[in-house]
Amino acid sequence: MRDDYALRAFRAIAEYGSFTRAAAALDVTASALSQTLQQLENQLGTRLLQRTTRQVGLTEAGSDMLQRIAPALNELDLAMDAIRQHGDRPRGTLRLTVPNVVAQSIIEPVLGEFMARWPDVQLDIHVDNGLTDLIAEGFDAGIRLGERLQRDMVAIPIGGSVRSVVVGSPAYFERCGRPKEPKDLQSHNCIKFRQISSGAIYRWEFAHRSGAQKGRWYEIAVDGSLTVNDIPLAMRAAEDGIGITCVLEVSARAALDAGRLERVLEPWLPPYEGFYLYYPSRFQVAPKLRVFIDFMREWSARSGAAPKHRSNASRNANQR
Repeated sequence: MRDDYALRAFRAIAEYGSFTRAAAALDVTASALSQTLQQLENQLGTRLLQRTTRQVGLTEAGSDMLQRIAPALNELDLAMDAIRQHGDRPRGTLRLTVPNVVAQSIIEPVLGEFMARWPDVQLDIHVDNGLTDLIAEGFDAGIRLGERLQRDMVAIPIGGSVRSVVVGSPAYFERCGRPKEPKDLQSHNCIKFRQISSGAIYRWEFAHRSGAQKGRWYEIAVDGSLTVNDIPLAMRAAEDGIGITCVLEVSARAALDAGRLERVLEPWLPPYEGFYLYYPSRFQVAPKLRVFIDFMREWSARSGAAPKHRSNASRNANQR
C-alpha cells in the first residue's frame, strides 16, 4: 500500500464525511476505500475514524493526524501541479481572489474570451472584499485597488485610473440639500462603510482644490444612521433616499445613468491609480499565471489603459 495514497484516502473520507462520496471523488469503490483505511489504521495501531450506519467522524487521533498531514499533502499537490505545468501549453487551476467590483467590471467582461483562448486553464475565482494573504490562502494571484500590498509581491496596474463619487438620490437632495464642500457632510446623513479586513469605518477621501495642498488627499470621518460592509446595500440605501454614500464610480455608473442617483462634490474627487494584479515574486511564474498576466496586459491596452510601472500613490486608497 502506498503511504501517500492511504493518507489521501483518509483525508478524502474525513473531508466528505462519507466513504461513498470520498470513493466517488477518488474514483474507487467504497469497499476498496474502506480496506485502504483499515490497513492504515492497522499500520498505525490506532483508530482514525468513528463509523456508524449514518455518518463517519474523526476520533481524537484522527483529528490530530488530519491537522498534521493536510498541509504536507497540500504542498505536495501544489508541487506536482507545478511540475505538470512545465509543458508547452498552460494548464491547471488558477486561483484568483478579487473584490466584488473587480468581478463585475473586469473579470466578467473578459471571462469568456480568456477561457476560450486557454481551455486547459481552469479558473477558481474567490470574490472577497477583504484583504487576502495569497500565500497563506493558496491563491496564485489577486486583484485589488491601491492597497497596502503584501511584501514580496509583483504588482501590475490594470484598467487605468478610477474615481470615487459621492452620490445620493434626487429625493434626498431635494429634502436635505446638496453639500457644496466636503466639510458640509457633517450636516448630512452619510451611509458609512465598515472595512471587512480591519473592521474600521472608512474615512471619506478628498483632494484639496487649491493652495499649497492642491492635489493632496485628506480624510473626513463622516457620520450617519446606517453602517454597512456591503457596497450594493449602501447603493440601495442611497437610492431609497436614506442618505448619501461614497463608492467607486464604476459601482454607481448604472444608477447614475438611470437617474436614480446624482453626484455631488465632483471638484474634490479627481481620478487616482486603479487596480493592481499582484502575485508572489519569490515563486517562479507558472505558465497558467503567465498567460493570465499577458492577457490582462492585452486587455488593458485594448481598453486604453495600458499598464505602467507601479509607483507610490499620493492617495492612501482603502479597499472597498
